[in-house]
Amino acid sequence: MLKAHDFFTLSEEFPFKDSFNISDAPWEWVSKIKDTLANFPFEELSIDIPSNLSIKGKVYIHPTVKLPAYGCIEGPCYIGKNTELRPGTYIRGNVIIGESCVLGNSCEFKNTLILDNAQIPHFSYIGDSVIGNKAHLGAGVICSNLRLDQRNVKIFDLERKSHDTQMRKLGAIVGDEVEIGCNTVLNPGSLLLRNSMVYPNTTFSGTLNSGEIAHHEQKLKITRFKSIK
Repeated sequence: MLKAHDFFTLSEEFPFKDSFNISDAPWEWVSKIKDTLANFPFEELSIDIPSNLSIKGKVYIHPTVKLPAYGCIEGPCYIGKNTELRPGTYIRGNVIIGESCVLGNSCEFKNTLILDNAQIPHFSYIGDSVIGNKAHLGAGVICSNLRLDQRNVKIFDLERKSHDTQMRKLGAIVGDEVEIGCNTVLNPGSLLLRNSMVYPNTTFSGTLNSGEIAHHEQKLKITRFKSIK
């Protein structure tokens, strides 16, 4: 069975290192986010908040974080140092963000762990997911977290055998240094091991091993047309 260490490394400086065991199944980390934040000693914010940035609930923001002119942050939420939030960011509770991350304009995040140096810069939805160190999600990437039939999400191991996670909502497990192209949809329970890649405009389900690339076979056709002028 796949373990979290197949996807991620955790630095010694990561403040929640004791809460996320690299010997766990990686999707188990998703269910630990809420309890981890419930035990964090939040204090009243002592930084300047832009007038059009709404902050509700228990939120920690490191003083070095670059805040947007407008957006919404709902706690509980932890935002690590040197992270940049861009305009229109919507953080919808139970979100842990590591150091030096970029969370982009018009992106929504919910019940998600984002590790150091991850970049999700434009127009994405990330729900019930884990995003690894230095992972990069192109514009419009969606981590879908609910099956159409709303049954428990299943995952597939490297032998393509399915396992019931017992979780109704589970997005994607995106390993360290994974690259995901623009407008890709990761279906519920997608597992992308470290250093894998998904081409743009791909709808992906299942498990992608390290060093593998997922893409559709596409053939571009070019024809001449008659001018209407």
